[in-house]
Formats: sequence, C-alpha cells, structure tokens
Amino acid sequence: MRTIDLIAGARPNFIKIAPILAALEHPREDGLRIGCRLIHTGQHYDRRMSGDFFTQLNIPDPHLNLGVGSGTQAGQAAGIMQAYERVLLKKRSDLCLVVGDVTSTMACAITARKMNIPVAHVEGGIRSGDWTMPEEINRVVTDSISNWFFTTSETANDNLRRSGVDRERIFFVGNTMIDTLIENLPRLRKPPVWDDFALAAKKYFVLTLHRPGNVDQEERLRSMLSAIQDGTRGFPVVFPVHPRTASRLRDAGINLAGFRQTPPLGYLEFNYLVKHAFAVITDSGGITEETTVLGIPCLTLRDSTERPETVTMGTNELVGADPANIAPCLNRLFDGQWKKGAIPPRWDGKAAERIVRQLHRLLA
Repeated sequence: MRTIDLIAGARPNFIKIAPILAALEHPREDGLRIGCRLIHTGQHYDRRMSGDFFTQLNIPDPHLNLGVGSGTQAGQAAGIMQAYERVLLKKRSDLCLVVGDVTSTMACAITARKMNIPVAHVEGGIRSGDWTMPEEINRVVTDSISNWFFTTSETANDNLRRSGVDRERIFFVGNTMIDTLIENLPRLRKPPVWDDFALAAKKYFVLTLHRPGNVDQEERLRSMLSAIQDGTRGFPVVFPVHPRTASRLRDAGINLAGFRQTPPLGYLEFNYLVKHAFAVITDSGGITEETTVLGIPCLTLRDSTERPETVTMGTNELVGADPANIAPCLNRLFDGQWKKGAIPPRWDGKAAERIVRQLHRLLA
C-alpha cells in the first residue's frame, strides 16, 4: 500500500483536508486503498483556531503533531522544516500532499522535495499578485517545486501554464473547501451569540479582519472600523476577533463598543452566521468562496484577490484597502444593487473524490 503525508497547520487547512481524508477512507472497486499519515504542524496551536475544527469536521486525531507553535515567519518555517525532516528520516512517505498557502504548506513542500519525495499541491495556481502577502510567497514557492497540482479554477490552470507547468501535471478538480461546506450545511448550528446579541436573519453583518496590512496599521484599522460602523446603518456587526487582531486592538486601545465582539467561533457556528447574514465584510480569501456558494453579498477589504472567480462569477466585490471605499459599497448594498452571483464550475462537493481518483492513478 502506498502512503501519503497529508499536511495541516492552520484553520483553513483543516477545512480543506476533511473531505480528502473522508474520500481516502473509501476503498475503490478493486479494493485498493492509499494509506494516509495526517500531520498537524502546530502552526495554529490555539484550540479555538485548530482543535475544535478537528472535532466539528470529524477529522481524526493527527498521527503526528509537530507542535511548532508561534514565532516569526522565518522561525516558524524553519521549525516546521526541521520537525518534518525528522519525521521523514524516520519513515518516508510516497507523497507529500499540501493544501492552501500557509507557512506549513511551503515548509513541508520544501522539506519533502529536498528528500526526493514528490509533492502534490491542493489549491495550486492561485495568485493575488500582491507580494506584501506572506501567502503569495508561500503559493509561488510551493508551486515552483510541486510535481502535481489540484486546482480550483480555470484561472489557476492558466496561471500554472503561463509559469511553464505542463498540462499533464494540472488537474482541475474543484474546491475542497466547498466540499466541506456542502457536507456540513445540514449540521450548521446557531451559536450562543445569536440570542446574546438578539440577532435576526438578514438583519446583521459578519465582519472578519486579520490581514497584517489592515490590522497592523493603527490608523487604517481605526478608519476601517469607523467606516464600517457608520455605513452599516445600525445593523448589528458581529465581529469574531482573530487573536492577532485582538492583540492589535488592545495595543492601540481601540474601542469596539459599536460591534458585537466574540472570540473565534467553531466552523459550524461561524458558517451559520454567514448563511443568515445580510452581508459579510472580510479580508479573508476562503470566506469569499463560502459566501459565493451561499449567495451572501461579500465586501473584501483588499486591493486584490487570489480568488477572482468569487468576483467575476460570485457574490464578492473588492472594496479595496482604502476605508473611504466602504461607504459607497454599503450604500449600493442597502439600495438593493448588489449582484446575485453564480457558483463556479466544479464547486459541487466532489473535489475530494476527484483528487483521490487522481492520487490512485499517480501512485499506481
């Protein structure tokens, strides 16, 4: 039996790996199976950002937890590489499967390739063009050394082909994050904050902020929050505060009296809020995919996106990083002028099945 390492390190990874793990558990008609070694790097070590996701998404306990924890970008990457190298020296795998664009993705891909173990990248080929984002560097480095690519869109396919990747190495499978969303729609559950904040469907906003460009600059952060509070016309703004953002808010002494603050929520609770929201305001990439499938208007506080299909086809619009752009977009939303959107091709809940079929072929 061939064995793969499936790498997870941060909250977005857990959402993307859950359907792959489930698909790997199903034997083929010929009875063949691929063994999997689930490795948690420990990049997100706060239980609210990792542990609860394993429970809610029925992800089994990792075979290994590298326990790297927090640190600088370089320190964290180095710690992951050293820890994963020790794992591979003790017992090699036949393939390293990495997902997304976090530090763990890049670090484990580099380590595996240096030990002559092939790498497959789930969500390969996406690009924002914004080199101030650590994730963009992680994407480009990972794609530059990966053997095979499982992509979410034709745009990602085009990006890879333009960089010189042969078509035979690219597999357009769809979006495993959407697999997880579709699988769990019946299980979404009302969080306690629903009653605590007296929320009503389509009568509140959901806000998330965590990008360094938005939260590390005090004046921009103040201006953004002020523009959001002024532009949401008295609707409650539910704000699950990322640990990084919470730290910046404390340091700056910013008063959030106008927002309904909550710690990070579990997957099932957070997406319940998204599904019933009037709109979502975010600087996350993954949330724009979920809002597109759920048909919820989404305002992205960034100048670029690595998921352009959420804008060209979906319900997402790029507001930009200038707080002055927020009010006009909110006015259009309240005036009923927001686009309806559509679901991109192959975002149908079957991406993980397509990935596993290809893995059997590649590892035959």
